[in-house]
Amino acid sequence: MATTDDLTEREQEWGATMRGHEQAGVEVAHADSYAAVASGAGLDREAREAIESQSLRNGATRSGGAGDRAIEEAPDRTRTCFERDRDRILHASAFRRLAGKTQVFVFPDDHQRTRLTHALEVAQVARSVSRALGLNVPLTEAIAIGHDCGHGPGGHASEDALAPYLETGFDHAVWGADVTLTPLNLCAETLDGIRNHSWSRPAPSTPEAEVVSWADRIAYVCHDFEDAATAGVVRTDELPPIVLERCGASRRTQLAAFIGAMIDATEATGRIGMTPDLAEALAAFRAFNYERIYLRPESREQASLVIEMLQGLVEFLAADPTRIPARLLTDDSDAGRRRASVEWVAGMTDRYARRAAGEWLGLSVEQLPRGVD
Repeated sequence: MATTDDLTEREQEWGATMRGHEQAGVEVAHADSYAAVASGAGLDREAREAIESQSLRNGATRSGGAGDRAIEEAPDRTRTCFERDRDRILHASAFRRLAGKTQVFVFPDDHQRTRLTHALEVAQVARSVSRALGLNVPLTEAIAIGHDCGHGPGGHASEDALAPYLETGFDHAVWGADVTLTPLNLCAETLDGIRNHSWSRPAPSTPEAEVVSWADRIAYVCHDFEDAATAGVVRTDELPPIVLERCGASRRTQLAAFIGAMIDATEATGRIGMTPDLAEALAAFRAFNYERIYLRPESREQASLVIEMLQGLVEFLAADPTRIPARLLTDDSDAGRRRASVEWVAGMTDRYARRAAGEWLGLSVEQLPRGVD
């Protein structure tokens, strides 16, 4: 065991703060702490729910007790049900693993977005709109940070790779709500927003979830282009004129334009949406990204490598289920082993899947997806 003499000055200083400092019968963090508020009863959850109910607009989703959950539980002392959902997702391993999953570029470098940073940017956009419209911000945040937790490694290519092994196919939105996040026992409204955030899905049941659907598209269109431009895949002056004229050339001006257009449209009509002029620009922006970024030959080649890698892993695991965690393998039928294999592979990060494919399948470097240099 190290003695005091073995420690550096910084280590000794840090170790000296095992406890805080007593002042007037309370432990404070700093020897010179002076921050204070009026003592007395604070706002418990019920009081905060009452304030929320009065301050939110008609149509906004109200919090209520423990929330509508599949497994009944007691309400929290201070947090609303949707604040608890947000916190549960933030602490979930599925959310942390998004840091190792593709947004656009496989194995993103230090400056490119991951699925996790994408989720945080979606939450920022959605929160800005939701607060301005008088909606339930914690519900909006919970849906936003959880919306992509069902994604597999390698981006949307994982959906094509894993779909053949399930009778219902593999949709990251549905998988996230109904499989990945099920252990968190989230509220029905949160799960509905996650399950239906994609525009190809049925409309979600709350205005907060509608905001997230738009925020997801706004965020990824803007930041995917920025990442691609930084990587030299595209140039800003190549953007369609309608985008440059109505939204500008920077992510900051683009986000401001789209967020403002959502707020203006909803204030004017009462519907969660965007003014037609900026919606047209957003569609042109997304179409440009599809052609020049998502569907460029190099991206399609990477997607093919991802599909081959993930399908090889599923088939390998289904044939040798001893490698699958026992908690996932609850059905020893062929279909049960395939599903467990899909669940295990879908949870992998890019690098874990690549390493597993190299070790288990013997794939060479040339046969595996790679990042953008």
